[in-house]
Amino acid sequence: MSAERAIALLEEQQSKVRARSPQWMVAEQLKDICRREPHCAELIAQDLENDAMSITEAEKKIKSFADGHKTGNFACVTPAEADRILREFYGLPGPGGEEEDPSSGAQVLNLADFLG
Repeated sequence: MSAERAIALLEEQQSKVRARSPQWMVAEQLKDICRREPHCAELIAQDLENDAMSITEAEKKIKSFADGHKTGNFACVTPAEADRILREFYGLPGPGGEEEDPSSGAQVLNLADFLG
């Protein structure tokens, strides 16, 4: 039931922004997370009731990351980067419901660091 509630809240916020805008796309990605990972839906629903955690505020985090990794006049994020930013913003566990384990030895490489 919490997935439906979260999706309803997301759709309510979507109705206040232009279709296919960055904020609208954030809601689409969050709805996908809710459908795939119902355990995240309750956290998302709780956060969406707070104006500081709206889809507009989440989109600002993604835009900030994109702007910080700009190449010339081009700025974007990969789907995985957007997923990570949204999970951090909403305090969601990693995909599959598990928190990332920093002691696992896995390292993340930012390919932008290698671009000139």
